[in-house]
Amino acid sequence: MQLNAKFKALLASAAIAVGLTACGGGSGDAQSSQSSGAATVASIKEKGVIRIGVFGDKPPFGYVDANGNNQGFDVEIAKDLAKDLLGSPDKVEFVLTEAANRVEYVRSGKVDLILANFTKTPERAEAVDFADPYMKVALGVVSPKDKPITDVAQLKDQTLLVNKGTTADAFFTKSHPEVKLLKFDQNTETFDALKDGRGVALAHDNALLWAWAKENPNFEVAIGNLGPAEFIAPAVQKGNTDLLNWVNGEIAAMKKDGRLKAAYEKTLLPVYGEKVKPEELLAE
Repeated sequence: MQLNAKFKALLASAAIAVGLTACGGGSGDAQSSQSSGAATVASIKEKGVIRIGVFGDKPPFGYVDANGNNQGFDVEIAKDLAKDLLGSPDKVEFVLTEAANRVEYVRSGKVDLILANFTKTPERAEAVDFADPYMKVALGVVSPKDKPITDVAQLKDQTLLVNKGTTADAFFTKSHPEVKLLKFDQNTETFDALKDGRGVALAHDNALLWAWAKENPNFEVAIGNLGPAEFIAPAVQKGNTDLLNWVNGEIAAMKKDGRLKAAYEKTLLPVYGEKVKPEELLAE
């Protein structure tokens, strides 16, 4: 199935899955109060399942396919973690999150860790503990091919589409107050708004935009690298050194034994092809 079709066909299943996750809030709240000190490696082994927050609508990094299964680059890493810790890649409970919810899901204990394309920033590092990175990205801006945005100056007094709680949201809010931001919770909403012409452009991680533009040839990423390069990493509750140290060991092992590159080749290479080299995105 083409990536563009996934964006459309998976909207319903992703929305249902997000709803089911939200409906489980009662048990999640009970778990968070029960584990105020955060889940340790030992307690996760005792439960026999690790709860990992991922996106449900951000292919090729995290999405729910037409059969209701979690797929994507982050999902492959999550399965590797579950296999090493609990003996099976199936012993992971995927908890769907949106960009703005990631910190709160970790802090409340709704998830043991986040693997939702989470960019490490100083502000977020005050609220959660980041493990070592597995990806590197910068911001990009995608716009219609017939009206390309090639310079941030063109965005003055124009409407730019972003997702709430993302680095794009933070960057333009802080550095470019002259740009009008229209914010959405879910990626599908944001990209649909671009197609509908509700903004002149959309800002997001360049890795995501390259993938989306490939499947939507009427749009192009005319600004491919905006701001400094940043790193994407797993995150755990603040002070949870036990789980943090274990995750760091796992990330190092995946880089060394080739599993990180294998995850790239399975999920990202079919999208980027030769246009993007693995070393441009993998933090190895």
